[in-house]
Amino acid sequence: MASDGARKQFWKRSTSKVPGSIQHVYGAQHPPFDPLLHGTLLKATPKAPTTPVKAKRGSTFQEFESNTSDAWDAGEDDDELLAMAAESLNSAVVMETARRVLRDHSQRQERHQRQDEPSAQPPPVSGGDLRLVKSVSESHTACPAESASNTVPLQRSQSLPHSATVALGGTSDPSTLSSSALSEREASRLDKFKQLLAGPNTDLEELRKLSWSGIPKPVRPITWKLLSGYLPANVDRRPATLQRKQKEYFAFIEHYYDSRNDEVHQDTYRQIHIDIPRMTPEALILQPKVTEIFERILFIWAIRHPASGYVQGINDLVTPFFVVFICEHIEDDDVDAADVSRVPAEVLCNVEADTYWCMSKLLDGIQDNYTFAQPGIQMKVKMLEELVSRIDEQVHRHLDQHEVRYLQFAFRWMNNLLMREVPLRCTIRLWDTYQSEPEGFSHFHLYVCAAFLVRWRKEILEERDFQELLLFLQNLPTAHWGDGDISLLLAEAYRLKFAFADAPNHYKK
Repeated sequence: MASDGARKQFWKRSTSKVPGSIQHVYGAQHPPFDPLLHGTLLKATPKAPTTPVKAKRGSTFQEFESNTSDAWDAGEDDDELLAMAAESLNSAVVMETARRVLRDHSQRQERHQRQDEPSAQPPPVSGGDLRLVKSVSESHTACPAESASNTVPLQRSQSLPHSATVALGGTSDPSTLSSSALSEREASRLDKFKQLLAGPNTDLEELRKLSWSGIPKPVRPITWKLLSGYLPANVDRRPATLQRKQKEYFAFIEHYYDSRNDEVHQDTYRQIHIDIPRMTPEALILQPKVTEIFERILFIWAIRHPASGYVQGINDLVTPFFVVFICEHIEDDDVDAADVSRVPAEVLCNVEADTYWCMSKLLDGIQDNYTFAQPGIQMKVKMLEELVSRIDEQVHRHLDQHEVRYLQFAFRWMNNLLMREVPLRCTIRLWDTYQSEPEGFSHFHLYVCAAFLVRWRKEILEERDFQELLLFLQNLPTAHWGDGDISLLLAEAYRLKFAFADAPNHYKK
């Protein structure tokens, strides 16, 4: 009975009653102690020294939580208490362990409070405690007049795994951290590409997997040549292959290019000559040397492929290859500002030949898009209409109710492979994946177009007029797009392909 009375006095509190019963809550990290041993500990352990209150104001729960949360962090002291609970110890060891835990916690609290106070000298920082990291601006340059909201300590989840570092000159800038982390990821990806390309025989399957999520700029030219089938996987055979293909291309020029003025080829050459100035980026395309290169590439391809000849839209497919290959030899990151006249003539000749052959490889897979009546494009537009009706029936009905036909806006998407819908930098990123994906320019492009259309469903459903709806679909606001937008588009396209490719429509009547 005496022990029962002692327990009642121990658990008695002077605070006001709250609804509900107060019960013990135990976690896996803190198993329950023996009640008798627990009571002895609390009675025999001296109270920790209290810190005088500076201002008379009510304490908030957030302040209480911030002052006591680290008392429950797992540390060496907690391991000792857990061990004490697991096995019986004599009372002297138990008392000494409890005193040390409370003493260490009290000292830690006092040290944190001294760091919060403005002082001319930096507060001492324990080398072994990394639970709370403060920036230099908080500990060195904090002014008494500044509000507490201007100094935000790093969260515990942001502590560095190896060593604690402090930001010089202020709190850490999230954009700086993200760009630094991004550059590390890019460097890591670049190393993976270089290791893969450095082998005697490049594993094309692994190269496709690695290239699907984007190719680093320094290795993009060689990677595109490999993925397009222009270069062999064997490193030793590449120089001879390049030399042979370049020689073959310029033999075509010598044999065919003078015939551009013949009556039978005049219309083809004239149409090419008209279309090139309409291409983008204008600052690059309109340079005389670049214009001549494009004219030769397009004319030779048209002469050597009489089944289709030259069709408007093919000219746009030259640009990404030429830009990627020429950027290997110029220092300007901005292609529009690049001066091609400074590039040696021999290098320009090699870039021209490489561009021709890679473009030819691309067109071999989608040539039915450019034969008479362009049946390939008409078939793909019809497939797009059926696919969108299954993906988003509301958007499909909305277009149908306003008499907007898919051929009116999607023909250009197929004819130019979305090059007129997104900036050139996005097209290049898009083609990284197209060349990594089986039948990327033909089959996978269909799902990219479907994802691209559904991406604008909110804006499409808001339009209630045929003219405004068609005008929006032909001038989509993508000028600000970057690699992140293309990555999201490709991810959605891959999801659609996984769900709908070769899947029958069970609801079709």
